[in-house]
Amino acid sequence: MKKTIEEHAARFDEHSGSYDEDQDSAEYRACASLVVEHAAPEPDDTVLDLGTGTGAIALALAGDATRVVGRDISDGMMDEARSKATEAGIENVAFGEGSFREPGVDESVDVVVSNFAMHHLDDGEKHEAIEAIAALGPRKFVLGDVMFFGEPDPDEPFYSPDVDDPATVGTLADALTDAGFSLTAVERVHDQVGVLVAERADGSAAADE
Repeated sequence: MKKTIEEHAARFDEHSGSYDEDQDSAEYRACASLVVEHAAPEPDDTVLDLGTGTGAIALALAGDATRVVGRDISDGMMDEARSKATEAGIENVAFGEGSFREPGVDESVDVVVSNFAMHHLDDGEKHEAIEAIAALGPRKFVLGDVMFFGEPDPDEPFYSPDVDDPATVGTLADALTDAGFSLTAVERVHDQVGVLVAERADGSAAADE
């Protein structure tokens, strides 16, 4: 991680009010839509959204799941998410502090999603994060993020090199399989943006094994 969790939290707190407008690119919208589409929770599922930000993914999934839990390191971002939930009259979403490696979740989850957040971790930290996600026992993990499908163009990066640390698709795929998932879908949105869908090899949650 190129900055500490506290530094990242402070940076997102500062930009929380304008975050949705700042992220309004075609690639970001396409990635978010694919994450929601592939998450496809069942009516009795609990969904965990890690790096929930202002809650865009969590709120989009709330109507299809019994409960959605959003976790983030930025209080400012979660305040925005709570306001949006209140305005929309959505009551089955709960936002609280948590990180990839320490999600702060003490309940079983069926589906885990994350969009445009994990690229702040270095490759070793990503492995640790995916292991922590696997330990929660979900049957499916959907990751939308900045990731490299080939050599990134240094003159046109889709990320900020001073704060971001994207991985190759291969690195992420290896981390997912090492944690007991099978990669079931790869969606390329841009040569530096994509969505990976990982499911339990046996199709069941770890808690049922």
